[in-house]
Amino acid sequence: MYTSGVERPSSYQRRSKMKSFITNTLSDFFFEYETPRQVLVRNKRVGVVCRLIQLGVLAYIIGWVFIYEKGYQSSDTAVGSVLTKMKGVGYTNVTGEERIWDVADFVFPVQGDSSFVVMTNYIMTQGQKIDKCSEPPNSKNRCSSDADCEGRSERTGDGHMTGKCLVNTTKMCEVLAWCPVEDDGNIPEYVRSLKMMLTLYSPALLMSAENFTLFIKNTINFPAYGVTRCNLVEGIDNQYIRSCLYDPKTSPLCPIFRLGDLVQLSGFNFAAIAKVGGAIGIIIDWTCNLDHDQSDCKPIYSFHGLYGNPDETDTARASVGYNFRYAKHYMEDKQEKRTLLKVFGIRFDIIVRSVATKFDIIPTLTAIGSGVGIFGVATVVCDLILLYLLPKREFYNNMKFKVTETMEKEPLDEFKSEKEVSKKHSEEVLVHHEAPLSET
Repeated sequence: MYTSGVERPSSYQRRSKMKSFITNTLSDFFFEYETPRQVLVRNKRVGVVCRLIQLGVLAYIIGWVFIYEKGYQSSDTAVGSVLTKMKGVGYTNVTGEERIWDVADFVFPVQGDSSFVVMTNYIMTQGQKIDKCSEPPNSKNRCSSDADCEGRSERTGDGHMTGKCLVNTTKMCEVLAWCPVEDDGNIPEYVRSLKMMLTLYSPALLMSAENFTLFIKNTINFPAYGVTRCNLVEGIDNQYIRSCLYDPKTSPLCPIFRLGDLVQLSGFNFAAIAKVGGAIGIIIDWTCNLDHDQSDCKPIYSFHGLYGNPDETDTARASVGYNFRYAKHYMEDKQEKRTLLKVFGIRFDIIVRSVATKFDIIPTLTAIGSGVGIFGVATVVCDLILLYLLPKREFYNNMKFKVTETMEKEPLDEFKSEKEVSKKHSEEVLVHHEAPLSET
């Protein structure tokens, strides 16, 4: 049998070498430290550029990240609820018929939601019953013969056509509907005088709604911080609520608002918006810094007119104002009847915006780490100037980068690391250079 001239290591030697290899590797990993070599460049222009960039980065970190954006804080949004309550009494006298309107009549819905409508104008059609009658004069269903009134229901009609044309009377199609049908052709509208450049208004039926009051109760909770706040903040008690009325300057925390003031603060005219209705947004803003005392966390109210301003420049709007219909049904002489109301009103939408901030070590360290990383921009810019723009760029290039000759690698032993081979090679080179000195 052929035997090689090289003696193979025993299993004991192999285990010993493996143990030594693992020990050296772990020792190098835990007890050695590597750091990059730095080159100190004495150049005034480059030094000034570097410091200016670092100063700008420092100003950005301190001024923008920490002071303006408060990068040292975490944030949380709130969950909450809004309760509302209207108070007021309205009076109307239409063709000698006097009527009293209270909150159960002019607020929709009456449950005190965060979005509700206050009726300011209306068209009432009383005593309607299911019968056959003519379409109103402002209807599009005009006819000249029965063929124009074939049995169908128009989307914009008031009922189902019977197939009969009332040629001798109204020249309108006969319909099976709630009769008499509603005639909303005389909707109160504003009239613009082109000569005087003024807008003239006829009063809405419920102009008294201007003096109605709205009470808002808003409670929020920041779950991340366990903080609960209410717009009835410290200092607002029953005695204060009985006498206060919101004013942005004198009573900015009063939760009771006069509707006329709300409309005015939103930039609208109450007499104008009461005619055909509109919408107003009420913003309750909770921006709280919980690093301060919780009593400093207070709401700020703002009001925004959304639509319904007749003074808008667009006079060709397809839909003006806000309205809806509802009916009150009753029985009379064993026959079902109803009173139909087309309601024009102001829709109020209460929107709560909330954010709370508080010191947190995690975003603080993140902001600091990001800022330290941005300091590297100064090094990149200065290196570009040194290596590509200055006249002595070749000299700086040689000082910054160390070029070495190619070193031939010797075959690695089965359990000998590259680091050990490199170390051995360095020792051989050192001996080679020191040998002549020792001979002399």
